[in-house]
Amino acid sequence: MASDDSLRLDEQICFPLYAATRAMMQVYQPLLTALSLTYPQYLVMLVLWENEGLSVKQIGERLYLDSGTLTPLLKRLEGAGLVSRERSTEDERVVHIRLTADGKRLKRRAADIPVALACKLGKSPAELVRLRAELKELYADLHALTLNGAATDDGATAPR
Repeated sequence: MASDDSLRLDEQICFPLYAATRAMMQVYQPLLTALSLTYPQYLVMLVLWENEGLSVKQIGERLYLDSGTLTPLLKRLEGAGLVSRERSTEDERVVHIRLTADGKRLKRRAADIPVALACKLGKSPAELVRLRAELKELYADLHALTLNGAATDDGATAPR
């Protein structure tokens, strides 16, 4: 049986991740406000700046978002003149997202955001690379648990 200490907030791994995520988004907010983007919109633009012309499904897979969440984001980006949505000629259910000229120009303005964030954090590039690698590994472990059905409805986990 677990001790009561295991139920202390400070003993949980989920809470510092949650708090760090909230704090990270607060640090990003003024940087993104200057670009008239929300954080989720910024993530979509990052994906499109890497690979233009992706389908909604492909963007969703890259960002781990479902189409119900992604579609309103894309509509707002389209309304802002940053992307266009085009139905596939081969399969009308598939919608491709393309950057507009304004969306391409915004990339140049956004180029300073990673540097500005690193400066605000006061971490060395090596520290940031290590942290990112650890977070990716944690995500992969957690994702594997959900794929393998290790997480059950009652919150218990099966041994690996």
